[in-house]
Amino acid sequence: MPLYWCVLWYAISLPIVAYGAYKMNIMIKENREILPLLAVSGAFIFVLSSLKMPSVTGSCSHPTGTGIGAILFGPWITSVLSTIVLIFQAVFLAHGGLTTLGANTFSMGIVGPIVGYLVFKTCMKQNVNLYLTVFLAALFADWFTYIVTSIELALAFPAASGGLLASLEAFMGVFALTQIPLAIVEGAVSALLFKYIVQLRGDVLLKLNVASPDTIKRLQEAST
Repeated sequence: MPLYWCVLWYAISLPIVAYGAYKMNIMIKENREILPLLAVSGAFIFVLSSLKMPSVTGSCSHPTGTGIGAILFGPWITSVLSTIVLIFQAVFLAHGGLTTLGANTFSMGIVGPIVGYLVFKTCMKQNVNLYLTVFLAALFADWFTYIVTSIELALAFPAASGGLLASLEAFMGVFALTQIPLAIVEGAVSALLFKYIVQLRGDVLLKLNVASPDTIKRLQEAST
């Protein structure tokens, strides 16, 4: 990626991640019981985003895992978890890179969680089934991550013929083949993980104001 695009995405992402670190610090001080869930959310992002699947033209796709974090802690704290994961992968796994860290953080760690969070809140207001809501939040967080990634790549590498739009169409076409089914699988896995969290730590979900007490109680009774 050209240097000026690397600098731009860093400049956009860094303040948001810094704000997320500030909010995370406050949340931990107020409620240390969230630490295990915070660790699980970070591990979930790491494991899923490390599962690379080859795509066409030498690229690759992978789940993102950011939907759960956005649901539990909001998009800003999830941006911090995603950044930690992306740094670790770039340094130790040769997955991504340090020059593209700002761009990757913006697409996977910021836009994806924001979209997932908005989908979750919208569905909850419409009284959609909670597990279906989690599925949809994870699904759209994944898809929008790759839509933004395609935009980033198209901006950095416009096609010689057709320019930005032609390049965007090509990149989105590359990712769509693998990312559409991957996001569906990610949504299902996220819903299963959330069901597990409801059963074991429904009390923490109440403290995080993820769902109402009646909803948590009803889901716990249905699983027994």
